[in-house]
Amino acid sequence: MTTTTLAVLVPLLPFLGAAAGLLLGRTAPGFVRPLAVLPPLAALVLAALVAVRQGGGQAVDAHTELTPTGSVPIELALHIDGFAALVAVLVAFVASCVQIYSTGYLRDDPRYPSYAALVSLFTSAMLLVVYSGDLIVLLVGWEVMGICSYFLVGHYWETPEARAASLKAFLVTKLGDVPFLIGLFALATEAGSFRITRVLGAVASGAVDHPTVIALLLLAGVAGKSAQFPLHTWLPDAMAGPTPVSALIHAATMVAAGVYFTARLLPLFEASTAAMVVLAVMAAVTMAGSGLAALAQDDIKRVLAYSTIGQLGYMTGALAVGDRGAAVFHLLSHGAFKALLFLAAGVVIHAAGTNSLAAMSRMSGLRDRVPDAYWTMTVALLALAAIPPFSGFFSKESVLGAAEHVISGHTGHAPGAAGWIVLVAGLLTALLTAAYATRLWLLAFYGRGAEAPDHGRQPLTMTVVLWVLAVPSLAFGGLAYRALPGWFDGRDLTPSLLTSILGTGLAVVGGLLTYGVWQRTPAFAARTPLGAVAAHPEGDAGLVEAEAIASHEPAYGSLASAPDPADPGRRLLGPLHRHAAAGFHLDAVYAALFVRPVQGGASLVRFLDREVVDTYVRGAAALPRLLGAAVRRAQTGNVQTYVSALLAGTVVLAVAVVLVATGA
Repeated sequence: MTTTTLAVLVPLLPFLGAAAGLLLGRTAPGFVRPLAVLPPLAALVLAALVAVRQGGGQAVDAHTELTPTGSVPIELALHIDGFAALVAVLVAFVASCVQIYSTGYLRDDPRYPSYAALVSLFTSAMLLVVYSGDLIVLLVGWEVMGICSYFLVGHYWETPEARAASLKAFLVTKLGDVPFLIGLFALATEAGSFRITRVLGAVASGAVDHPTVIALLLLAGVAGKSAQFPLHTWLPDAMAGPTPVSALIHAATMVAAGVYFTARLLPLFEASTAAMVVLAVMAAVTMAGSGLAALAQDDIKRVLAYSTIGQLGYMTGALAVGDRGAAVFHLLSHGAFKALLFLAAGVVIHAAGTNSLAAMSRMSGLRDRVPDAYWTMTVALLALAAIPPFSGFFSKESVLGAAEHVISGHTGHAPGAAGWIVLVAGLLTALLTAAYATRLWLLAFYGRGAEAPDHGRQPLTMTVVLWVLAVPSLAFGGLAYRALPGWFDGRDLTPSLLTSILGTGLAVVGGLLTYGVWQRTPAFAARTPLGAVAAHPEGDAGLVEAEAIASHEPAYGSLASAPDPADPGRRLLGPLHRHAAAGFHLDAVYAALFVRPVQGGASLVRFLDREVVDTYVRGAAALPRLLGAAVRRAQTGNVQTYVSALLAGTVVLAVAVVLVATGA
């Protein structure tokens, strides 16, 4: 079987699994779990074979014209280089882990068949984006992921929080997709093709006349899809969906698509100094702002959501200094430990069993009750904090090293200002990341909150997946930084001494400072949760989470509005805590700038429709209505009246005829 055939099957198998799952979910429920697990596993095997055959060498290209469209054809094209081959393996690997985990996590969920099918479709769409060699075909996968995220985030649609979160995710990402689509058409028009290889060839030859405008339009879509400032606000609220969905979105699909797209078209962005500086500023604000916000959240999943935003900021920062190898290296490393963090958080949520879903201030004694989650999450948090020798250290240092190379003038692919912006923001974020990772670890596993009822042990499928993901979180970075340059652009990914010392030193300072503040904080009075969720007979974590979201607590995401005095984040941030907990009030700003004007405009249109348009319509109908009323009065139902009127009419006609005849 050729490499091209194998590559076609990689996104096709999850798609067929999704279609079969939707068709057989009700009629043959016994097939649902095999149809959920086997297609992504088969896709993983095939993606690994494609990667082995590609081997980081010559890109695999294949294409066929879908339909004649005039001067700019649309082609079903594959372009598989080292980047695409490895990212596809990551996507299939994380999707397989999520599907296996979900068989235990949502085993008694009545909507599991549709959930599993949508996860498979989500996986297929991301694989299509990864392998696609045509921008329009890539756009299809891009948009399918958007609709899948809408349905999956809103899985618990009975709750207003889930409905609002799914709608917000859809609208905010579509807000970025409009200029993104315009930029794609403008790029294809100037390059004369939607084929990525031809587009890059046109950029290299200088045939693209407006790279700055096109790059900025495309960046809007990237900011929306990859949750970068200022279109990042949808991602924390998307935590209202099931935890395995969060793992999939944050680790290998959706948010990774924007970074991967920018990496593929990086020469276009490098053709514009302004676009590279804008990308660097966007990455810097995203990194620093998300780190501060994560330090103030009380909900464990919202901490991880802001963490994802910050780590994606590292990736866009690497792209801003012209090193897509470092960006994709961190994408691969982050995918493993972030999936582990979310799936371990699902176990923690189940064990905590609070109606506030995942409020860390109410957790207590979880270290001994969930030892698998404790040890694996510790590994993942160390990788997140970039502590050597865990994987996050090597990939994060490759980003900081790339920024240092730009500053020192060793590469001319990016302006020096971008290097300084990314390096300073990256070092600050290293401090903040270690601080909120340490805070999460202390509050979740050594918390001083109220003891929750014991919900029993988690299904084996959940704990096995945690340990599987712990392996690359620990070992991937140390093995990969030597081998990956051959798969990418050949640039050295070895950590530099200066940034390693600075980054690791700041991370250690952030962790120790948080631990010291936590140690010096007196224990607070344990508070009983407002309603501990009763244990499901089979220990179903998915139902626990669904009931938690449906509880009559404050709106999802507002938990941080009432922080506990023992929270080290509150003491570290001081007066900034209130603003950071609210995401620096960006939602309020957007509500004032966009939501309320749109609502006001809608109210005005409704008023004009009711008071102006309807008035004219009613006026036009008034005369026929009056005439009808007059005619209706003549219809008395009395036969004698009708006969008299008939005779009177006959007499009148006769007289008229006589008069006319006499006159003639």
